[in-house]
Amino acid sequence: MLEPHAALEAIGRLPDGEIDIAEAALQFARVDAPEADWCAARELLGRIARDAVMRAADVPDDDATAQALALASLLGEGYGFRGDAETYDDPANANLIRVLERRRGLPVALGVVWLHAARVCGWSAHGLDFPAHFLLGLGAGRSQIVLDVFAGGMPLAAPELRRLLKRVEGEAAELRPDSLAPMSTRAVLMRLQNNLRLRRLQAGDLDGAIACAEDMLRAAPQQALLWRDTGLMHQKAGALAAALRCLGRALELTPEPGPAAERLRRAIEELRMRIN
Repeated sequence: MLEPHAALEAIGRLPDGEIDIAEAALQFARVDAPEADWCAARELLGRIARDAVMRAADVPDDDATAQALALASLLGEGYGFRGDAETYDDPANANLIRVLERRRGLPVALGVVWLHAARVCGWSAHGLDFPAHFLLGLGAGRSQIVLDVFAGGMPLAAPELRRLLKRVEGEAAELRPDSLAPMSTRAVLMRLQNNLRLRRLQAGDLDGAIACAEDMLRAAPQQALLWRDTGLMHQKAGALAAALRCLGRALELTPEPGPAAERLRRAIEELRMRIN
């Protein structure tokens, strides 16, 4: 078994379709909580996979409704996974090992478990980039079913989605074509880890937030915005050489010409002047 940082770097070299989402989230969790029993977490993931495959034997491959019911029965009722509304901001809710131990978590952390179970069955499942509340999509096209895994897998039709969006963005908000955009596996993992990064920033733990961002970059080395944000955090911490390295990489990944590249170039020049 690779050391977790090395494992994340190996994940960073994989095409998105080859990433095992639960295994990747487990590596992030090992870094975040090195004292936790990751072996027990992996065993539980294996047990969930076996139980899911057994249930899938009686579910048609093209029936997303039946798949949703099977997953809700297995994960919500059988294993007792649900959202943690009581201590929502607890960092443990974004750590897969702790989520598996407690059967509680944030929507995106629970989503990793649901995606793991659905994908071992060969079902079409993906995260949905809904504002401020991760959702799960089962099936594709017009047959897609949207599920709220935080609520045990509750299916959401357009009226429920609209109400949820208004709670998040205000009464003037309306569903947009990109409100239910499918997310790549890597994007789901970044959304999971960003919860930890932001909570550390809110707690004033800049060094912890930087460490989290550096781990994210190991698994997602092609994300220009993440390189930029990490560079700005290094700059705030006074680590100017590290900031210059990150902003330089962000510039390499940013299309030119354009305003984003120009802003990065100016920031790099300012840093160089300060270093010299």
